Amino acid sequence: MNSENMNSKNRPAWMADPLVKDIPEKKLDFLGQMFQESQGKNQRELMTSLLPMMARAKQENLTFTPQEMGAAIAAVRKYSNQDELKQIDSILERAKVFGK
Repeated sequence: MNSENMNSKNRPAWMADPLVKDIPEKKLDFLGQMFQESQGKNQRELMTSLLPMMARAKQENLTFTPQEMGAAIAAVRKYSNQDELKQIDSILERAKVFGK
């Protein structure tokens, strides 16, 4: 999600992708902030920061359907470089372990 992948509203390009057109703006903004805050963090830092983010989502009554999460992840992946893709894959793999 390099700076060249930003659109005119200074938002990441993935937020304007047709894949996420059905996700409400408030949810997109939250996901955008979450992805931005996770950039450059190692796995330990990332896992530590995800818990407060999820608590904040709950506090704001933001829930995400599997379809919304899948669409957002697909859109983010579309605009990510190789290093970012590795980090996304690592996060998703960790999430599977925690989900069991």
